[in-house]
Amino acid sequence: MEADKINANPIIHDTAQTSSNVYHSSDPWDVDFLGVSPSPLSKESEIDDAHAEEIDGDEVFHLLKDINDPEHPLTLEQLAVVSKAQISIDDSASEATILFTPTIPHCSMSTLIGLCLRVRLIRSLPPRFKVDVRVREGTHQQEAAINKQLNDKERVAAALENSHLIDVVQQCLSTATAR
Repeated sequence: MEADKINANPIIHDTAQTSSNVYHSSDPWDVDFLGVSPSPLSKESEIDDAHAEEIDGDEVFHLLKDINDPEHPLTLEQLAVVSKAQISIDDSASEATILFTPTIPHCSMSTLIGLCLRVRLIRSLPPRFKVDVRVREGTHQQEAAINKQLNDKERVAAALENSHLIDVVQQCLSTATAR
């Protein structure tokens, strides 16, 4: 089985200490952790943005750090695929930019990892956010092609219509709320 893996011996990094303001939910579909989800009876435009809690890089990092790697029983934080330093949030402009670092320059799982990151953020952040997920510059041989796929709405939508692919994504995300 180990011979089938692209990176059979990844480096495992220490994880950061959890801060006290981290949201925990046992429901992987729970998106109301910021208190800004509209009720079924209200329109999105009626949400009072003045009362919405500001979203920062730490909060987004905690959403992403426990996602499982598709190839190993390790988190993306343990493999240093995601880190706080690679997350940029501009709450006032409603923009979230996530850079991730594949474990090896020819990682064939990079597109899947990026899709997992994008899906987690789409499900968790308020709909006003523009999410940009990219491979960190110089860390993958096919960086431009992967970035193009991950930020093309039509390609992402098509990928999420593939039942096998969405099952794999959901399996990677299943640990993100359990920790």
